[in-house]
Amino acid sequence: MSIVRRLASKSAIMFGMRVGGAGFIFIVQAAIARVWGAEALGDYLLVIASANLLAVVMPLGFQTVGTYFAAEYRANGEGRHLRRFLLRAYGHVVAIGVAITLFGWPVTFLMGAPGEHLLALWVPTSLVAVSTALTFISCTILVGLKRPLAGYVPDMVFRPMLLISAFAIIAGVAQGPELEAMLWLFSAFMVGLVLVHFGLVVHAAKQVPAQDDLRPHEARKWWRFAAPWVLITLASDYFFDINLLLLAGLLDRTDLAIFGVSTRIFALVSFGVVAVYAMTLPDMFEADANDDRRAFEKRVGEANFVATLLAASLFIGVLLFGRYLLMLFGEEFSAGAVPMSILCLALVVRAMFGPASLVLSIHDKPAASLPSVALGIIALVIGNFVLVPGYGLMGAAISALIAISLWSVSLWLTAWRHAKVDVSIFNRFRIAPAG
Repeated sequence: MSIVRRLASKSAIMFGMRVGGAGFIFIVQAAIARVWGAEALGDYLLVIASANLLAVVMPLGFQTVGTYFAAEYRANGEGRHLRRFLLRAYGHVVAIGVAITLFGWPVTFLMGAPGEHLLALWVPTSLVAVSTALTFISCTILVGLKRPLAGYVPDMVFRPMLLISAFAIIAGVAQGPELEAMLWLFSAFMVGLVLVHFGLVVHAAKQVPAQDDLRPHEARKWWRFAAPWVLITLASDYFFDINLLLLAGLLDRTDLAIFGVSTRIFALVSFGVVAVYAMTLPDMFEADANDDRRAFEKRVGEANFVATLLAASLFIGVLLFGRYLLMLFGEEFSAGAVPMSILCLALVVRAMFGPASLVLSIHDKPAASLPSVALGIIALVIGNFVLVPGYGLMGAAISALIAISLWSVSLWLTAWRHAKVDVSIFNRFRIAPAG
């Protein structure tokens, strides 16, 4: 089976599971909006955005490079280094998570009115963030060890099922909106899921031989890669969680809820692109380790082809059916249909210009991505303040499209300059088949 067909097949399986899991999440969000009101949904989306951002920070970037180092250590049979990496990554979450839960609440005072709602929910929000961070680490490690289904299934399928169970139980016994109780119950459910996921990681790690000699300065390499990647991940995978917090003071809570739901659908669509590149990383790493440039560029080109085709197909699907999906949350949510389509168009641009940050990391230049990341965030902040006051949801979507396009093109040029590799889809048609 060709790499393109294998990528498409695995991506389709995982995307199907992601859609199923997202279906549960959409049910919860729609139920919160209809049973507890749009303002309760706005608070819920603010909590989830905050928990996701905290979850990215807690591992101090080690979850962002977990796939990279797990793939390297598996390929080289370096089990002792893999175990040390796991101990450090999980240890960061425990230590930072306890500190944030106990002492992080004063940050809410810097967020204005939205911070008042978040303050009352700080402890359960932090607990959800801790469990999410642990899930992130387990997922990236298992993907790097070539066990993508074991990595993604707990997060894609079981976590949404636990969320809808928590809502159903609390809504069934409560007389009114009880978001805090739902979050407490959900965090308790997540503890069991985290333990099962961790067990899968331990089992997979034991399969890697542990006869290697420890390199005394290996931790320096971890930090050199992790520090830039935590910023890259925040700006890419959690771009709209950041944006939701930025928009909290520019949109009313109803519009914020509409935009938040639209970005959750975008996150679902973008998962397909992220999964394609995550599954390709071990193959790209092995090609680079063998100093086979033709094979390396072929792997990148095939991944780009699948990712762009998937992004374009999903954009068309959202354009045609997004309005009906949003109307599940209420008639007022249909206002987000066109802005959501614009967001998905940004994903097509992102896929076309390829996995530049991954390629720069493979070429030992992870920090080279940071100027492009900064350019994207600055463009987003400026675009929000210029466009949102006058154009509302449309202004927010156009601002995001401009920001994503700028950083995608900038990253492509950076990879071309530093790694001498054209990571865009256009390069695929110039590459002769690798032998």
